[in-house]
Amino acid sequence: MESALLAALGVVALVTAVLVFTCDSMARVTFALLASLCCVGGVVAVLGLPYLGVVTVLMMVMEMVVMAVFMIAYMMNPAGLMPMSMLHNKRGSLAVSGAVFATLVAAVFLTPWPAQVGEPPPDTTFQVGKALMGEQMLTMVVLGFVLLATMVGATVLATRRGRYDRFGDDLDLRPARDPVRGGVGR
Repeated sequence: MESALLAALGVVALVTAVLVFTCDSMARVTFALLASLCCVGGVVAVLGLPYLGVVTVLMMVMEMVVMAVFMIAYMMNPAGLMPMSMLHNKRGSLAVSGAVFATLVAAVFLTPWPAQVGEPPPDTTFQVGKALMGEQMLTMVVLGFVLLATMVGATVLATRRGRYDRFGDDLDLRPARDPVRGGVGR
């Protein structure tokens, strides 16, 4: 069952990765890339690292949603749906990507992989965290909170007024006092 799921996720990841370079709009490319990377997260989960698989999927979903929102908001063409080509230097990129793919496939089959000794650890998430962070886990957790506090503080300091300031202390000022429009609201 796991082999069939792994094969299916791999095929879908490969097909949607090809769609990234064959679709003709940025919006379609974004969702093809999202599908491909979600399948990669599924592959990681099936291979025994469910935490990393779920984190990969969550991270890619948020990244692609932000990308789609910015395309809709800021691109000159409507929502990135105008036809365009994602390929530049088609012959050169095809030669390089084909050579890299063939090298990686050959490396998979020619590498003398070690035989598994013993059983895998019961908590793979802990093992991955320990391998990635080592003795610096506390430092990384503290840095994460410091970065979050910095972002929240910068946002608070960047705004000149609070959320309800324009409605007065009792939130009953009608029309609202909007400093952007120059005094009392219109």
